[in-house]
Amino acid sequence: MQHTRHSFSLKGLTLSPAPLPPLDPAFFDAAQTARAWPFEEARKLVKRLEKSGKGEAVFETGYGPSGLPHIGTFGEVARTTMVRTAFRLLTRDQIPTRLICFSDDLDGMRKIPDNVPSKEAMEPHLQKPLTSVPDPWTNEFDSFGAHNNAMLRRFLDTFGFNYEFASATDYYRSGKFDAVLLRAAERYDDIMKVMLPTLGAERQATYSPFLPISPISGRVLYVPMKEVDAKNGTVTFADEDGSDTTLPVTGGHVKMQWKPDFGMRWAALDVDFEMFGKDHQTNAHVYDKICEILGGKAPEHYVFELFLDAEGQKISKSKGNGLTIDEWLTYAGNESLGLYMFQKPRTAKRLHFDVIPRAVDEYFAHVAAYQKQDTAARLENPAFHVHYGKVPEVDMPVTFALLLNLATASNPETPDVMWGYISAYAPGVSPQTHPHLDALVGYAIRYFRDFVQKTYRAPDEVERGALEALSEAFAALPDDATNETIQNAALDVARTIERYQDHTKKSPTGGPGVSVEFFQMLYSVLIGQERGPRFGSFAALYGIDNTRKLIEDALAGKFVKAG
Repeated sequence: MQHTRHSFSLKGLTLSPAPLPPLDPAFFDAAQTARAWPFEEARKLVKRLEKSGKGEAVFETGYGPSGLPHIGTFGEVARTTMVRTAFRLLTRDQIPTRLICFSDDLDGMRKIPDNVPSKEAMEPHLQKPLTSVPDPWTNEFDSFGAHNNAMLRRFLDTFGFNYEFASATDYYRSGKFDAVLLRAAERYDDIMKVMLPTLGAERQATYSPFLPISPISGRVLYVPMKEVDAKNGTVTFADEDGSDTTLPVTGGHVKMQWKPDFGMRWAALDVDFEMFGKDHQTNAHVYDKICEILGGKAPEHYVFELFLDAEGQKISKSKGNGLTIDEWLTYAGNESLGLYMFQKPRTAKRLHFDVIPRAVDEYFAHVAAYQKQDTAARLENPAFHVHYGKVPEVDMPVTFALLLNLATASNPETPDVMWGYISAYAPGVSPQTHPHLDALVGYAIRYFRDFVQKTYRAPDEVERGALEALSEAFAALPDDATNETIQNAALDVARTIERYQDHTKKSPTGGPGVSVEFFQMLYSVLIGQERGPRFGSFAALYGIDNTRKLIEDALAGKFVKAG
């Protein structure tokens, strides 16, 4: 079966999937013992193909275009591509691979998403296939489903994924599924034996794995079948006006219920690997059985945990309560999103704006470490999987967390303000020499403006004394004092104050160490934040004189009064 790779135009921008990137043969030997989770999953797939003798590996991801794409959808493609890359390394890139991104766009619109411009305009189209519902946002696309498919593909293409986009509407209506659908009619009773035990008594009485599309209304109907004629490949049912109607199961007149559809698709596309969320886990055995009934071999699975919103609830495309792809990319680059997807896929994680800064800094830390690692260690480095084996060299002299604190302290109107501090801190570093840092400056300003809330508090008497002593200590430092020198000066001040002495730690001179309470005080009083990066790094970037001015203003009560 051939699949067409599409390109499409969105707002004048023509995009098409990137070619499959070549792999560095230097990794082939090390891959055989690599332990990162994509390699563990790829080994299962290698064994599968060795047993079957099949000449290619087919990966699939599924997408329900009932709402605008969210990051969870992207995560399936990114993670699957990580496994695909690991498989290519394990097989020394000798076995062809394909990734099919399949959109269930023939599904009926069962409810109207919360984030559309006009719910009233969409009400007449309830239960119609998503590709038969008008686009609620623009006239650029033929349907609601086509609009949401384009949103998904725009990002996948921009990110550089190699994939084949497949539309359920196209596959059903063009006849690409006809052979398997006819087989489903022949083995209808076997499918029902799998499905009925999974349903309640009331649902059992009306259930059918086939969903006809009404010739009268165009709606997807959830009605029992009066007859399934395997010989002629037809089903008979009561249409919305009560009349008996007979339709062929082929040609897009009928689609399958979502659970049988899962297994049918696996059989039709000969899928070898698909990952899905934990909410599908209890149904995986159903999908497998349907696939096998229809003549296929159930693929290898990987079940990942679900993403949660700020309140710990499952994110939903229709509710729009999670981050969209575009929202993440407003405040950070693609790579940080890829890292977030790689890390602990079997652990439920909050997917909210506040996870972005940490993801950004962790990504650049992994990239920096990658350049110093040997081949085996590189295969365990998340950056390898984020970039599918092509990790760039990036010099990042300032962290995102530092930039956010710098923005908080300096209230920049333009990136030039931030670059003034950066250039003084790191001579020779400019937007031209460090374009990645320049992009990070822009992200930091946007993130600061949209999310950073300043909550200053006035210092008590002990804290006032500590701040005065800190200002005096900084006054004695040279203008070119390093991060470490500034940090040590702050520590020396804290060690003399009983409140900040930590007797569970030892200083280099043998006395007590310094508790984190000291630095928490500095950030809450001087910057209006509960925490921040290493204070010596912040003061070096912001400048010693500017930091002393912060102390002066805090002691004068200016920040509390302004708040």
